[in-house]
Amino acid sequence: MQPDWIMGLLGGLLIGLGGAVYLIGSGRIMGASGIIGGLVDGSGRSNALERIVFLAGVFLMPIVLTPFYKAVDTHITDNLTVLVAAGLSVGVGTRMANGCTSGHGVCGISRLSLRGIVATVFYILAGGLSVVLFRHILGVI
Repeated sequence: MQPDWIMGLLGGLLIGLGGAVYLIGSGRIMGASGIIGGLVDGSGRSNALERIVFLAGVFLMPIVLTPFYKAVDTHITDNLTVLVAAGLSVGVGTRMANGCTSGHGVCGISRLSLRGIVATVFYILAGGLSVVLFRHILGVI
Protein backbone atom coordinates (compact mmCIF):
# COMPACT_ATOMS: atom_id res chain seq x y z
CA MET A 1 0.00 0.00 0.00
CA GLN A 2 1.35 3.44 -0.90
CA PRO A 3 2.34 5.77 1.98
CA ASP A 4 -0.18 8.39 0.82
CA TRP A 5 -2.98 5.88 1.24
CA ILE A 6 -1.76 4.89 4.68
CA MET A 7 -1.56 8.53 5.78
CA GLY A 8 -5.08 9.11 4.42
CA LEU A 9 -6.36 6.09 6.31
CA LEU A 10 -4.70 7.24 9.53
CA GLY A 11 -6.05 10.76 9.05
CA GLY A 12 -9.55 9.40 8.51
CA LEU A 13 -9.28 7.27 11.63
CA LEU A 14 -8.17 10.29 13.65
CA ILE A 15 -11.06 12.40 12.33
CA GLY A 16 -13.48 9.61 13.24
CA LEU A 17 -11.94 9.31 16.69
CA GLY A 18 -12.18 13.08 17.13
CA GLY A 19 -15.85 12.98 16.13
CA ALA A 20 -16.56 10.20 18.62
CA VAL A 21 -14.74 12.01 21.44
CA TYR A 22 -16.57 15.26 20.63
CA LEU A 23 -19.94 13.49 20.59
CA ILE A 24 -19.29 11.63 23.84
CA GLY A 25 -17.80 14.69 25.54
CA SER A 26 -20.30 17.32 24.47
CA GLY A 27 -23.31 15.38 23.22
CA ARG A 28 -23.11 17.29 19.94
CA ILE A 29 -22.04 16.41 16.40
CA MET A 30 -18.56 17.49 15.31
CA GLY A 31 -19.57 19.47 12.25
CA ALA A 32 -16.98 22.14 11.54
CA SER A 33 -19.37 24.39 9.58
CA GLY A 34 -21.91 24.26 12.41
CA ILE A 35 -19.24 25.03 14.98
CA ILE A 36 -18.01 28.03 12.98
CA GLY A 37 -21.55 29.05 11.98
CA GLY A 38 -22.67 29.14 15.61
CA LEU A 39 -19.90 31.61 16.39
CA VAL A 40 -20.64 33.76 13.35
CA ASP A 41 -24.43 33.98 13.71
CA GLY A 42 -24.39 34.05 17.52
CA SER A 43 -26.42 30.89 18.04
CA GLY A 44 -23.47 29.22 19.76
CA ARG A 45 -22.88 31.84 22.46
CA SER A 46 -23.67 29.42 25.26
CA ASN A 47 -20.73 27.19 24.35
CA ALA A 48 -18.53 29.71 22.52
CA LEU A 49 -15.41 28.79 24.48
CA GLU A 50 -15.78 25.11 23.52
CA ARG A 51 -16.19 26.11 19.87
CA ILE A 52 -13.17 28.40 19.95
CA VAL A 53 -10.98 25.74 21.57
CA PHE A 54 -12.08 23.19 18.95
CA LEU A 55 -11.29 25.59 16.09
CA ALA A 56 -7.97 26.57 17.66
CA GLY A 57 -7.04 22.88 17.68
CA VAL A 58 -8.06 22.50 14.03
CA PHE A 59 -5.90 25.45 12.98
CA LEU A 60 -2.95 25.04 15.34
CA MET A 61 -2.34 21.29 15.27
CA PRO A 62 -1.06 21.21 11.66
CA ILE A 63 1.35 24.02 12.57
CA VAL A 64 2.56 22.08 15.62
CA LEU A 65 3.06 18.90 13.56
CA THR A 66 4.73 20.58 10.55
CA PRO A 67 8.32 19.95 11.76
CA PHE A 68 7.65 16.21 11.81
CA TYR A 69 6.49 15.85 8.19
CA LYS A 70 7.97 16.54 4.80
CA ALA A 71 6.37 18.98 2.40
CA VAL A 72 3.35 17.59 0.58
CA ASP A 73 2.45 18.58 -2.96
CA THR A 74 -1.32 19.01 -2.94
CA HIS A 75 -1.47 19.93 -6.64
CA ILE A 76 -3.60 22.91 -5.62
CA THR A 77 -3.77 25.88 -7.94
CA ASP A 78 -1.71 29.03 -7.40
CA ASN A 79 -4.63 31.13 -8.63
CA LEU A 80 -5.81 33.05 -5.55
CA THR A 81 -9.12 33.99 -7.18
CA VAL A 82 -9.96 30.33 -7.74
CA LEU A 83 -9.01 29.47 -4.15
CA VAL A 84 -11.19 32.25 -2.70
CA ALA A 85 -14.12 31.33 -4.97
CA ALA A 86 -13.76 27.66 -3.99
CA GLY A 87 -13.66 28.49 -0.29
CA LEU A 88 -16.71 30.72 -0.51
CA SER A 89 -18.57 28.09 -2.53
CA VAL A 90 -17.83 25.45 0.07
CA GLY A 91 -18.94 27.79 2.85
CA VAL A 92 -22.22 28.65 1.14
CA GLY A 93 -22.82 25.00 0.27
CA THR A 94 -22.30 23.81 3.81
CA ARG A 95 -24.75 26.38 5.14
CA MET A 96 -27.32 25.38 2.51
CA ALA A 97 -26.85 21.69 3.39
CA ASN A 98 -26.97 22.39 7.13
CA GLY A 99 -23.61 20.71 7.56
CA CYS A 100 -20.30 19.78 6.07
CA THR A 101 -18.35 16.64 5.34
CA SER A 102 -17.32 16.24 8.96
CA GLY A 103 -20.88 16.59 10.23
CA HIS A 104 -22.74 14.71 7.51
CA GLY A 105 -19.98 12.52 6.10
CA VAL A 106 -18.13 11.39 9.20
CA CYS A 107 -20.65 11.77 12.00
CA GLY A 108 -23.87 11.42 10.00
CA ILE A 109 -22.95 8.28 8.12
CA SER A 110 -21.51 6.65 11.25
CA ARG A 111 -24.89 7.20 12.95
CA LEU A 112 -26.68 5.85 9.83
CA SER A 113 -28.39 9.21 9.34
CA LEU A 114 -30.30 9.25 6.04
CA ARG A 115 -29.83 13.03 5.83
CA GLY A 116 -26.06 12.58 6.34
CA ILE A 117 -25.83 9.85 3.73
CA VAL A 118 -27.80 11.83 1.13
CA ALA A 119 -25.81 15.01 1.80
CA THR A 120 -22.52 13.12 1.47
CA VAL A 121 -23.57 11.56 -1.83
CA PHE A 122 -24.33 15.03 -3.17
CA TYR A 123 -21.02 16.42 -1.83
CA ILE A 124 -19.12 13.70 -3.65
CA LEU A 125 -21.09 14.21 -6.87
CA ALA A 126 -20.63 18.00 -6.73
CA GLY A 127 -16.90 17.57 -6.11
CA GLY A 128 -16.53 15.20 -9.05
CA LEU A 129 -18.51 17.47 -11.37
CA SER A 130 -16.48 20.46 -10.21
CA VAL A 131 -13.22 18.73 -11.08
CA VAL A 132 -14.51 17.77 -14.51
CA LEU A 133 -15.78 21.29 -15.17
CA PHE A 134 -12.98 23.39 -13.71
CA ARG A 135 -9.99 21.19 -14.50
CA HIS A 136 -10.87 19.29 -17.65
CA ILE A 137 -13.27 21.66 -19.42
CA LEU A 138 -12.31 25.17 -18.27
CA GLY A 139 -8.68 24.39 -17.31
CA VAL A 140 -8.59 26.80 -14.35
CA ILE A 141 -7.29 24.29 -11.79
